[in-house]
Amino acid sequence: MSRKPVLIHDGLVRAQSLAPLGWLARLPIVRSVAGFLFGRSASRPRSRAVRWLFLRSLGAVHYLAFASLGSQVLGLYGRRGILPIQERLERARYVLGPKRYQAMPSIFWVDASDATLVRACRAGKLLAALLVLGVAPRPVLSLLWALYLSFVSAGGTFLSFQWDALLLESSLHALLVAPRGLRPGFGREDPPWQAVLLLRWHVFRLYYESGLAKLQSGDVTWKNRTALGYHYETQPLPTPIGWYAHQLPRPVQRQSTRLALLCECIVPFLAFAPRRIRRLSFWPLAGLQAGIAATGNYGFFNLLTAVLGLWLLDDEPLLGKTLFRATGPARPMRGVRRFVIGAAATLLFTLTLGAHLERYGPRNPPGLLSRMLDALVPLHSVNTYGLFSVMTVRRPEIVIEGSDDGERWLAYEFRYKPTDPRRPPPWVAPHQPRLDWQMWFAALGPPPRWFVAFLARLLEGSPEVLALLQRCPFPDRPPRYVRAVLYEYRMTDIETRRRTGMWWERERLGLYFPAITIARPDAAAA
Repeated sequence: MSRKPVLIHDGLVRAQSLAPLGWLARLPIVRSVAGFLFGRSASRPRSRAVRWLFLRSLGAVHYLAFASLGSQVLGLYGRRGILPIQERLERARYVLGPKRYQAMPSIFWVDASDATLVRACRAGKLLAALLVLGVAPRPVLSLLWALYLSFVSAGGTFLSFQWDALLLESSLHALLVAPRGLRPGFGREDPPWQAVLLLRWHVFRLYYESGLAKLQSGDVTWKNRTALGYHYETQPLPTPIGWYAHQLPRPVQRQSTRLALLCECIVPFLAFAPRRIRRLSFWPLAGLQAGIAATGNYGFFNLLTAVLGLWLLDDEPLLGKTLFRATGPARPMRGVRRFVIGAAATLLFTLTLGAHLERYGPRNPPGLLSRMLDALVPLHSVNTYGLFSVMTVRRPEIVIEGSDDGERWLAYEFRYKPTDPRRPPPWVAPHQPRLDWQMWFAALGPPPRWFVAFLARLLEGSPEVLALLQRCPFPDRPPRYVRAVLYEYRMTDIETRRRTGMWWERERLGLYFPAITIARPDAAAA
């Protein structure tokens, strides 16, 4: 009887044969288990279709990111915006001198005018559309990465979210799998296995580090599994479904918290399991993102995370058996390119492992690796993650008010964050209203610097800043005074909403920022 070895290939798991099992390898149950875990194919799983879908989906995420930013870029960063990029770069030029390019890599050192900011967002949308269409993926990805990095480096507070860094890191990793050519389609060569493993390692880190951060934070709500009992009410921008999720019974909230921790702390390890188990891990992680997206508005984060999760799959389940066989085997990558991509993937793995150990490990990485990580910080492309490691249990909200006489105060209405208790939570994603988000963070602590600049723009009546709001109670001219009042908001229950129409109830806590005014030319003349 022939005893040909049964080859099993699957990323990290690459057993050469069942022969070492001896006579056990001939048992039907052993062969059945091996077939279930690894499938019948003796070849390494192909990933050309996964790459094709991943790159186009990543292009769609970039389009959404630039479209969202473009709709608010002048209000945030323009000459009359809250934090003008031009002024920020001028200060950096004075403070940092020649080191400014290394500390803040950005094309806006050349020009940061309002017109340039708008054109940069339009260029980002155009490049993203080219990536969606599969045109020149390598150079297009490089330009998208550089352009978004330019905004993140110069943008500061309003572009400091974890998913901004996630988009940059994902784009950098995508360069290692992008095929050559102007219109490569599926590509003739399979993505290098080192790059595929790097992307699966990225998926693992994103979820596992978020779970680990919750466990290591010492936060009592994660420890006693009550976190989701607060989350839907206190998250930055809940959805209508989030309001209903808050009404669920406490036992359901506890079980939901346990499931979320299971998805983040246990399931990610299946990214390195045999192919069939690895494929199955895609679904609970995608389900977690769907649940987060249904109950809260997190911009493009959930979509980007789901797109990264595509690397838990391979071509066979995506294409089906017929199409999978029709595509035929890929041509192996050879020569210098294979070595360069493999070396780059290995280097990025080492750097991201070092970053993980630096934040979550028992000891810091070696000195050289630590210095390399410090040098790469301005690129925002070697990151660690840790979403909602500490759960907020109350919801303070800032209400901005203006007055002409210091006696009668009228409230500004934000587009998306809670202000009017009668207004339901909105659907916003994949758009991210960055001012509304930062107002949530501001309410948790003392007034940040940008907040004072925001109030000053309201007193000036800046059209670009007012465009970020839903309603200005002073349509003809800016008020003489503005102030900020702090409230605590709580979601109503179903009976209260049915009776009163209120989605929120609120209690005034006091002044967040006292009334201020600015000198006006007309007042000086008088």
